[in-house]
Amino acid sequence: MVTVEQDLAAVARELYAQPLRSFVGERDARARAAENRSLAAAIRALRKPSIAAHVVNVFAQESSPALAEALDLARELREAQAELDAAALAGLGRQRRALTRRLAEQAAELARERGEKVTAGTLDAVQQTISAAFFDAQAARAVASGRLVRELEPATGLGIELEDAVGGGTLDDEEPLPAPIDELAQRRKRREAERRVQQAEHARAARQREQRQAEADAQDARHRVDECATDVAEAERRLAHARQELVRAERDAEQERAKVVRAEERAAEAENAWEKAKSALKGE
Repeated sequence: MVTVEQDLAAVARELYAQPLRSFVGERDARARAAENRSLAAAIRALRKPSIAAHVVNVFAQESSPALAEALDLARELREAQAELDAAALAGLGRQRRALTRRLAEQAAELARERGEKVTAGTLDAVQQTISAAFFDAQAARAVASGRLVRELEPATGLGIELEDAVGGGTLDDEEPLPAPIDELAQRRKRREAERRVQQAEHARAARQREQRQAEADAQDARHRVDECATDVAEAERRLAHARQELVRAERDAEQERAKVVRAEERAAEAENAWEKAKSALKGE
């Protein structure tokens, strides 16, 4: 059965990853929506996290495998450091600082992508908080919880002060950290997916260009068809007219030939009459 404290921790984890500018409104809305009065009061009492704590919370929830892998490594190093010599410890310190700096920069970049402003001072506080998780197991759980209210202070001889550092109830000592995964493999997988998306976008753009060119060519072809059809219609009209003119010309030519024949006949008759007239004149 889920307890009020478990419900509160789940709500707090969601709220502490919300944009800081909307935290109060989201918190009050969740409190009003809670059916349990004790839970509603506990939600309403949740404090707004500092910007550095918010950056770490977002990273803990959005990149929990990467953080879990680093914290798992930190646990192993804490267990082994008692057996290491001074030179090995110095090298271990350099590795730890480099790793915490890289994780802090990743966390800050993730927060910037979500619209948060991360200053140099905030980045230092984020790195300091992640570094604290390397030195103390409870600090590691606080960081991994995604429920930080404030950044963690550097370790002292008395340990790391965690009072009021986590909202939404106390940390469960038995609650496991997120299981680490191969971050490099994840990055490769993401890059491959991005590469496939880019290739698909290029192919899509090329197909769209081909489509536009094909549509333009088809439109040009339709225009040529229309022009040719117009030319054919005009040629057919002229041909019909020429055929009509041919028929009239042939008829006129036939009539003129008939006139020639009649004229030749009349000329022959006139020639005969003339010959007769000459003969008659000579006979006188």
